[in-house]
Amino acid sequence: GDVIHRMLTATQYVAPLMANFNPSYSRNSTVQYLDNGTVFVVQWDKVYLQGKEEMGSFTFQAALHSTGRIVFGYKEIPVPVLQISATQHPVKAGLSDAFMILNPSPDVPESRRRTIYEYHRVELDTSKITNMSAVEFTPLPS
Repeated sequence: GDVIHRMLTATQYVAPLMANFNPSYSRNSTVQYLDNGTVFVVQWDKVYLQGKEEMGSFTFQAALHSTGRIVFGYKEIPVPVLQISATQHPVKAGLSDAFMILNPSPDVPESRRRTIYEYHRVELDTSKITNMSAVEFTPLPS
């Protein structure tokens, strides 16, 4: 969208696995994407957690299909996701959507107050994210 706001990034996401990854740690670490017109895929390949590189590398992807179907695929998850610290960065897996409305501020008429409404969130049970697993989201008919 046209609006960038710190809280929107916390409430609008498609996250197969959100954590404090450092793709620049290794020459073998990449974040790649492919768009063939019917599916858009982003793959995090051999990425490491910042400051926790000894845990090993993670490889996973998100595939967004033009039909609305979303598939998260997990190839390499070297440690249980519940063991990843959220101190430096939130650890999440799932989908969330929100919108922002600019309202006139009652105190200062020429200013506008931003209100963010999160209207839908699907959180995955991160204990189920393991090597060679996948999660599929299918859209409602409406």
